[in-house]
Amino acid sequence: MISVDSGVALQPELMQNAQMTLNLVKLCVGVTTVDELAAWQTKHRRRRSKDGIDCAYHRTFQTPKRQAELLEGGSLYWVIRGVILVRQKLIGFEDGAKDDGSSCCNLMLDPKLVLVRPTPRRAFQGWRYLDAADAPADIKSGKKDQTAAMPHEMRKKLADLGLI
Repeated sequence: MISVDSGVALQPELMQNAQMTLNLVKLCVGVTTVDELAAWQTKHRRRRSKDGIDCAYHRTFQTPKRQAELLEGGSLYWVIRGVILVRQKLIGFEDGAKDDGSSCCNLMLDPKLVLVRPTPRRAFQGWRYLDAADAPADIKSGKKDQTAAMPHEMRKKLADLGLI
């Protein structure tokens, strides 16, 4: 089950801060749907942070240098099969170790997956910074926006055509 953010209207003064938010974007290798990402994280990437917060995490070789900016409301946007489909709020960074013992950075993530407007994105290595102005908008749940209820393939095709 995916928990979709219901969305709250921001006050005009908060919109300015939201526009300055810095995010990350990352390919979600080996996953073909948002449901698959949710299931995989639940099974393999859930734990408590050093602060005792229940979270998901993702290991990455490079440690972001702009951590303070990212923690001011930033998210990790996941690219699934060439399309940004979902985001997770960044809640922290921790030193970690990969299975081979090499050091890495754990991106600590809110477990809630928030669907976003499908946005095509070409493949790239590692992660990239993503300014708020370039980040896809959240899909609001409810009767007014049926995009969230569309099957993944339909959303992808419509996004490829520039229709959503």
